[in-house]
Amino acid sequence: MITLASAQAIITAALAHARASALKPLAVVVLDAGGHAVALAREDGASFGRETIARAKAHGALAMGDDTAAIAERAKGNPVFYASLVGVFDGGLALSPGGMLVRDGDGAVIGAVGISGDTGPADATAAIAGIVAAGFAAGATA
Repeated sequence: MITLASAQAIITAALAHARASALKPLAVVVLDAGGHAVALAREDGASFGRETIARAKAHGALAMGDDTAAIAERAKGNPVFYASLVGVFDGGLALSPGGMLVRDGDGAVIGAVGISGDTGPADATAAIAGIVAAGFAAGATA
């Protein structure tokens, strides 16, 4: 289970990684397994809408059961299907890199992290750093 304290630890570590890596200002959202927001942070200077994009990336990971970087790669082979998903969810899914599943020690999905503000790969790396630093496993497989 992702508690408020563990969600805040993920955010703190993700933002520390971002600052150490000189990334652009980020927004970070941590969702529980049901897709409910547990915690959100938006760095000073993060552009408009970043928290909405971050939440949509986390929702995308949960809805599809995979990290959004992998989903984005699969979407290249079936763009109509993946574009329709965004419509089905009224724009609440973003399938670009930066959405990462969070797994507990048993490998169960307990939530997702979404990050937006830099490039997709940089967002994803910050998500992994935050998840791992908080003691969880990051990714589609444990």
